[in-house]
Amino acid sequence: ALFNGQTTMWNGVPPGVSLILFVLLLAVVGMLESMQIAFFAVAKLPPSERGNSYFATKTCDLLFQGDGKNLPAFMIGRQLSIVSCMFFVARVTSVSLDENDENIFGVSNVVQALFNTGLLGALLLTIVG
Repeated sequence: ALFNGQTTMWNGVPPGVSLILFVLLLAVVGMLESMQIAFFAVAKLPPSERGNSYFATKTCDLLFQGDGKNLPAFMIGRQLSIVSCMFFVARVTSVSLDENDENIFGVSNVVQALFNTGLLGALLLTIVG
């Protein structure tokens, strides 16, 4: 469907770019999710055990400085970024068929209606990303 132009992706966006965007967003969501896990794990450690590499110390200094409001602020921003990624992925993975087009993979109309929602793309992003 993606390479046949049967998705809800905006007109003018080539299918190859849509596929690259989908894979890129999968990677971004994966990194954001792993950062959440890592930051919560590091939050329980004393500063002496957080590592001594340059980027590890700078990141921890930023997250845990002051009253500790940077970590919750990062988590809110991370969640908003993930929601934005979900909307873009839904554009790439939602199927939009004309009345005369056959269902994708020859499935029934009920299953095709599920494909049309973009829910499968969001589910894939949630599990893989």
